[in-house]
Amino acid sequence: MATPDWDRVAELRLTDWRPRAQVRLPHTTVTRSAVPCIDVHNHLGRWLSDDGDWMITDPADLVRTMDAANVATVVNLDGMWGDEVDANVERYDRAFPGRFVTFCQLDWPLLGEPDGEERLLASLDDSKRRGARGLKVWKNLGLRVHDADGAVILPDDPRVVRVLGHAGDIGLPVLIHVADPMAFFEPLDEHNERLDELGHERDWWFGDRSVFPTFDRILDALEALVVATPQTTYIGAHVGCVAEDLDRVERLLERAPNFTVDTGGRMAELGRQPRRFRALVERFPDRVLFGSDVYPVDAEAYALFYRFLETEDESFDYAPGAAVPPQGRWQVSGVGLSGSSLEQVYAGNARRVLGL
Repeated sequence: MATPDWDRVAELRLTDWRPRAQVRLPHTTVTRSAVPCIDVHNHLGRWLSDDGDWMITDPADLVRTMDAANVATVVNLDGMWGDEVDANVERYDRAFPGRFVTFCQLDWPLLGEPDGEERLLASLDDSKRRGARGLKVWKNLGLRVHDADGAVILPDDPRVVRVLGHAGDIGLPVLIHVADPMAFFEPLDEHNERLDELGHERDWWFGDRSVFPTFDRILDALEALVVATPQTTYIGAHVGCVAEDLDRVERLLERAPNFTVDTGGRMAELGRQPRRFRALVERFPDRVLFGSDVYPVDAEAYALFYRFLETEDESFDYAPGAAVPPQGRWQVSGVGLSGSSLEQVYAGNARRVLGL
């Protein structure tokens, strides 16, 4: 072996470092969920696609993937409003009865107009008539939606409270995503654990206090909204929008019986605290819902989530194949939920919340 070039090692940039773990551990393959599952957090429409076309080009092929992975139903959060609700409901819900549930959205910037609240209330009623089964609230509310005076509109704004209270009045559950990972609100310095991700997605940094509210202010607003609208059932996206602080999540679950959470997009975060997450599920077994937030979804993505929830495998990649893990430079370990917990997390809780 050649003499090491220690100077080169000392000057190696972190962005060029690709360590290969040498630990040898069991690898459990789980291709089908323990019970038929419901994925409450996915995107099948046109809203998030790169080219404006459908996220799923062949819905029938998606159903075959679902069958192979033991997925009974997928919630499509991309119904938007107006004719887009019709398009999504026709393409998925009506074409494959029982396999898809479409949620609508709201055009929140309308609140900056004098009649905005009334128009949003009417939009909700119209979307339900068109077949929407729930409402998705995206993180732009609290970050990028502005009032007529330029102020950021937060989730506890009285108009938002009335609109989302109305969603509950007409029987629409609300899947709500506010803020983003805590690191996205922190300074861009050597202590920020998500610098890799923010370097690729610079619009995801919300640390400028002259432009954006603080993370805590947005989460406080979410809590106030949930408590103020007990008639509305909420699914807090991404583990209640604060997967880094499960104590905070538990406090709201304890305070608000109308609040539930999904697992979508947070395997990386939960996988570095699997025992803590399992304790949350065991304390609130009827309040945690399975969601993937992987789009376009495939069998491999579902199998990875099943391994995470069902096994106690340790130290595995949450993003296999990625040169640098996108949500943090660490690996995850399995939660190892019990059979009774899996039945509720995978499907039982979603059936209750969605009215299936």
